[in-house]
Amino acid sequence: MTTLAAVGTFVPTDRVPIESYAEAFDLTPMQVRVFRRYHKLGSAARSAETLTGLLRLALADLALSDEQRARVRYVLYARTFPVVVPYPHNPLHQALQDAGLGHAQAFGVGQQACASGLLAVDLAGRLLEADGDDGLAIVLAGEKAFTGEAQFVPETSMFGEGASACLVAASGERDRLLSYVARLRGEFDGDLEEVAAEFQRIYHDALGEAVTAAVAKAGLALDDIAVVLPHNVNQVAWQRTCKRIGYPLERVLLSHVADFGHVFCADAFINHRTAVERGLLRPGDRYVIAAAGAGRGAAFSAMVLEH
Repeated sequence: MTTLAAVGTFVPTDRVPIESYAEAFDLTPMQVRVFRRYHKLGSAARSAETLTGLLRLALADLALSDEQRARVRYVLYARTFPVVVPYPHNPLHQALQDAGLGHAQAFGVGQQACASGLLAVDLAGRLLEADGDDGLAIVLAGEKAFTGEAQFVPETSMFGEGASACLVAASGERDRLLSYVARLRGEFDGDLEEVAAEFQRIYHDALGEAVTAAVAKAGLALDDIAVVLPHNVNQVAWQRTCKRIGYPLERVLLSHVADFGHVFCADAFINHRTAVERGLLRPGDRYVIAAAGAGRGAAFSAMVLEH
């Protein structure tokens, strides 16, 4: 059974406030206030590090032993955007060489945009299970907010910079994967206004359905879920989703939304680290990681794990 053997993260200390986006994105003072007071989005993390540096710092925080490093067979780079640096740079392979992981098979997973981190965990587990030995995999996440589209989603969210590295094993006693559900919606491919409007209309129901389906697939009820580790889009999205499914909002870890912003596919693992550090997850607790991605169609995903 797939397990999360360890989680490493890096979130920089520098922040970009929403007010600094006003001129570049033509935001009115009222829109800025709505972001702060309604969506609870005040700032986003920024780093002077290159993307290679972000990934390198997350890998260093993973603190692999020499024995674990030698066993790493796959590295899956989960990312939101299909292109994250200009040609011919390759931050993934450079970071792996620097970390002593150049021997691993490395590739990107971005088919589900911001939900690709969950897909990568599931895929890593399947690869290790097929190998049938004691190999390990790493799921990396994190991107630079290097374009306007990668900095700001109008009326929705701010992207933050940071990175995460999750060590995945085929079996283990802690953070075991109980179920995974991904709902793919190809009709949301494209940038037409009516497509975007329909995506926003069904968003909360679709995300809520993915969460409840994953919980049911694990043979559990929502009352059995100790905490939800969300993607940090905004607080209103989770307020509405929780209302749809009848889950207590106070059990969704939303404390990083206002400060870090939406750290692409790294949100789930950054929130996992926080939940463990704060004692929100005790041995045996079942919890949900959930995310939605949009770009080349849409994906609504959730997985249930046992800590």
